[in-house]
Amino acid sequence: MPPLFPTSLAVSDAITHYRQLRELTIDELAHVLSMLGHPIPADALVEMERCARPVTVDDLVAIAFVLDTTPLVLLSHIPIDMPEPEGPLATGIPSDVDQTELRAWLEGRTTLDRQSRVSWWKERLACLRVRAAHHEEQLQGAYAELRELGDLAVQEADAPPVQRLAWRIQDGEHALNQVEVALALTEHRLDSLREDV
Repeated sequence: MPPLFPTSLAVSDAITHYRQLRELTIDELAHVLSMLGHPIPADALVEMERCARPVTVDDLVAIAFVLDTTPLVLLSHIPIDMPEPEGPLATGIPSDVDQTELRAWLEGRTTLDRQSRVSWWKERLACLRVRAAHHEEQLQGAYAELRELGDLAVQEADAPPVQRLAWRIQDGEHALNQVEVALALTEHRLDSLREDV
């Protein structure tokens, strides 16, 4: 008998999400799986999507293949509307491992011992600092272009070049804000890991 993964909210949501993204009904997914030699009845798929039935490793691989994704993506999927978990994201891992760290571990880019986790978060912090500097530089360049236009930017606000510049600034501010939030969260996570040592 193949090993079982308890069907978690994340895997269930991932199957539903990618099935709908591929515009497949439950019956169509069941039919394709059957054609590939790994039949899963439609009612069993419904139970998997409702967290009412365990998913075997073989099921996970076959479903991922049909949905044009990978088992890793299905395993590490976090629903957008999922509340903060009260415990670990997956059975047997430390409760403070978040989605990005879980995915890095599943991909073999880190282990979950304390020293490896600290190193991984330090690398992530360094990458985010580079990204923040890049976004800041791009944004300052766009602000400089806007200043050079001066009154013309106000008079020609509807002109396509001015609109594109305004969108660049808006996108740049949003990207920089996102990176700054990620930086703050990463610094907090790194400080927490260091305190636990």
